[in-house]
Amino acid sequence: MSENHNPNARAKGEILLINKPYGWSSFQAVKKIKYVTKAKKVGHAGTLDPLASGLLIICTEQQTKGIQAIQDAEKEYEGTIVLGATTPSYDMETEPNATFPVSHITPEMIHSTTAQFLGPIEQIPPLFSAIKVDGKRAYTLARQGDATVLKSRIISIYEFEITRIEMPEVDFRVKCSKGTYIRSLAFDFGKALQSGGYLSRLVRTQIGEHRIENSVTPHQFEAVWDSKKASNTTSENTPE
Repeated sequence: MSENHNPNARAKGEILLINKPYGWSSFQAVKKIKYVTKAKKVGHAGTLDPLASGLLIICTEQQTKGIQAIQDAEKEYEGTIVLGATTPSYDMETEPNATFPVSHITPEMIHSTTAQFLGPIEQIPPLFSAIKVDGKRAYTLARQGDATVLKSRIISIYEFEITRIEMPEVDFRVKCSKGTYIRSLAFDFGKALQSGGYLSRLVRTQIGEHRIENSVTPHQFEAVWDSKKASNTTSENTPE
């Protein structure tokens, strides 16, 4: 959960491994941790969309100085791509806007197509993203009906493994560089299969050396924090 479990060590700060629930924004998770810890400085090391869940690293006080280094680390995700359709947001935030055939897609095609995405590749971020365009968030423009196409960027896919095929759903595991949009990967993967694709599920399982198995939900964190705080208070008030 944390590299420093002592609630009284506020000046040094904490590196907290939070399992962000589905439906929560990263800001909501940061706000919750700030409320619980009463820390003055709180920030996260890499946004997770509300429709994604999984590992969100939150730093407090002096540990916020290390946020950039954590953001630069490689990430691992698990998720599900639905083939045969696209959505404007590349995920389930918006309804499908086009459908495509999938009858020609075989398991062999799906597995072999992953090779096209390994290594440094050019990727166009989804318009439904927090990237700024002329001072405005891209998702704001998208929701206003703007069809702006964002500039492509070079990202790296280190591993791309298919873990389940049950058409039209395809489960996967990906290790990638910072700046990678898994929603764009889902869209591009469907296109490479001469069909369409969008992301229906996403879980971030690893950031650098930090894994989701060592994380706790915001509510679990609050319970553990309050328990440790109460324990420390009791020990301080116990006469020797």
